[in-house]
Amino acid sequence: MAAEAQATAAGGLAGEMEMEAYRRLFPLAFLERHLRESVRPDARRLAEARPTTIALAAVSSAHGSALVRLGDTAMLASIKLEVMSPSSEAPDEGSIAVEFHMPPICSPLVRPGRPAEVAPVISKNLEDILMSSGMLNLKELCLISGKASWLAYLDVYCLNADGSLLDAALISAVAAFTHLEIPLVSVGDDGRVFTVGGNEGKAKYELVNREKRKLTIANVPFSLTCALHKGNVLADPTAEEESIIETSVTIVLDSSDQIVSIQKPGGAVTSMTTIKECISLAKDGRRKLREILMDSVEAMEVDQTD
Repeated sequence: MAAEAQATAAGGLAGEMEMEAYRRLFPLAFLERHLRESVRPDARRLAEARPTTIALAAVSSAHGSALVRLGDTAMLASIKLEVMSPSSEAPDEGSIAVEFHMPPICSPLVRPGRPAEVAPVISKNLEDILMSSGMLNLKELCLISGKASWLAYLDVYCLNADGSLLDAALISAVAAFTHLEIPLVSVGDDGRVFTVGGNEGKAKYELVNREKRKLTIANVPFSLTCALHKGNVLADPTAEEESIIETSVTIVLDSSDQIVSIQKPGGAVTSMTTIKECISLAKDGRRKLREILMDSVEAMEVDQTD
């Protein structure tokens, strides 16, 4: 009996090694073998996104922050506020600056001293989505019209890159702005605006804003990336799937399911029927992500109350 058990275990191990070798040597054939059964290498259904978690207040020194996990993809978003002089074109508005970082720790494909090519692309996409969606009212970042306003530095760090980077980065950015709290400020005798902390500061200085406050978050955008291969639509692809499949579409929707943008970076020609299927999947995903975000906000409020 013991000998039979050892033989079975050895055979199972050998089978696993053969399958892993096949997966590495023939990645496309390995994927298509699964797709014929309407399942993916990680056992998900084709239209199934990976589990998402959101943890607010992940960085204690930031004015707003969030840690997001989308499957094995992990993003850390941090917002720092600085006082600036507003532009003459928009004297009663603040502004935001977005930067997406991919340190070497996030992927073996990122080399030290050589910035990832995708990083500036995601930075630009994030800023465009946040501004065009109408999520932020920049007038709420104004302190003194024509004299002082807030500049919000949003830094998103990719801690682990396993596909759907823009989707995860956008979730973390939205969550960080949801957590963002505008600090108290006062104006010195020299006209300089500075932040005020604690009850002692409240009593000592004349405040520009009487209370710490949250931004009004409207039309929250969420996105879903779909990989497209021979009539199959794979929601929320992993890095392995993205490396094999050349065609992908990212759908960005706001809180009313209105399309903010549709991005298709190259690849094969895609039919309108396929695009509509991606939009439908994005609508389902947006509702689920909205619930996850609201649950994380409620959980943080309970913790603060306790």
